[in-house]
Amino acid sequence: MRTLIILVLLAVLMMAATCYESHESMESHEYLNPFINRRRANDFIQADARLEAISQERIRERNKAPQERQREICEDYYPCELYAFRHGYAAAYRHYFGRRRTK
Repeated sequence: MRTLIILVLLAVLMMAATCYESHESMESHEYLNPFINRRRANDFIQADARLEAISQERIRERNKAPQERQREICEDYYPCELYAFRHGYAAAYRHYFGRRRTK
């Protein structure tokens, strides 16, 4: 009987220790209202900046650097790509496409 009382008291103490809600957890604003409205959620990003960034990305896609174009040409030709793995894409492009061969 005595061990049963001790076990019950330990269980109650264990439950009180694990289920206690501290004051710090109630200090945050999310405790009372975890959701914010759509306007406040999007306040930190300006719509114009997003659209401008998207248009700038599209412009960069159209105007590629010459090295990027050379790399894509080299990647399409398998021997050039194998050569590029050993010596780099610039050297591979010069080796295969740098000088035009005429017959």
